[in-house]
Amino acid sequence: MSVSGHHHPWHYRRTYRGPLRAVVLDWAGTTVDFGCMAPADVFVQAFAAFDVPITTTEARAPMGRAKRDHIAAIIHAPRVSAAWTERYGCSPTDTDVDELYARFLPLQLDVVAAHSALIPAALNAVALMRARGLKIGTTTGYPRSVMAVVERRAAEQGYRPDCVIAAEDTPVGRPSPLPALKAMIELAVWPVEAVVKIGDTVADIEEGLNAGCWSVGVTDSGNEVGLDLAAWQGLSPEEQAMRRQAAAVKLIAAGAHAVIDSIADAGPVLDQIEAALARGERP
Repeated sequence: MSVSGHHHPWHYRRTYRGPLRAVVLDWAGTTVDFGCMAPADVFVQAFAAFDVPITTTEARAPMGRAKRDHIAAIIHAPRVSAAWTERYGCSPTDTDVDELYARFLPLQLDVVAAHSALIPAALNAVALMRARGLKIGTTTGYPRSVMAVVERRAAEQGYRPDCVIAAEDTPVGRPSPLPALKAMIELAVWPVEAVVKIGDTVADIEEGLNAGCWSVGVTDSGNEVGLDLAAWQGLSPEEQAMRRQAAAVKLIAAGAHAVIDSIADAGPVLDQIEAALARGERP
């Protein structure tokens, strides 16, 4: 192979035009826990225990990251950092993050079982994905100890994905691509273009994009809307549309290739992505 003169072999690109091979699904807010309620509540409780109250909005801002990273992101947000400094007389440190995380974990284990109901039509959506020949990978910001509870509750409801990548399973969590790539390794699936990441947070979208995958955002059941199923169903159609649109704008701004109301609506988007691949398009 010559790289001198007029031969530029690196201009040649292989193009994958085949079918999709796997989806990598998020957990809370995407397949279980409508509204992503369990983590949000617990972050608020953990900070309250340290006498530095935070709002639910502040708690939700870094959602999707590994939980220790998430706590660090909250504590270093300007308002919270200032409140912490005022309360304790110095800026928050790594030790403070560790202590908050130590408080967070048992609280999270207490509430997660109560918030592990499958999102309506999730089982059906996954069955349709399997019927297309797709493998079902999953990633999460939850640590393995919390996922043990979530996985057990999901299995009781009939949801058993092919792999689960928990927060400590990769050296760096979302928004890095490592969890999604680790899922692909466990599923033995490639190339990255044959994989669709589906999740409800900005961190989910970034994880998928950084991995070179297609990234699809979820609005109604997710963190950006942040309402449980009863509260969501209690809204007028106009109010639902407004909140859905605000969530979609945020996920599209993060780079989502498409946005769906819920996991139940994944089928048509998977069809569109396969059509794009057949045309030689890439994520």
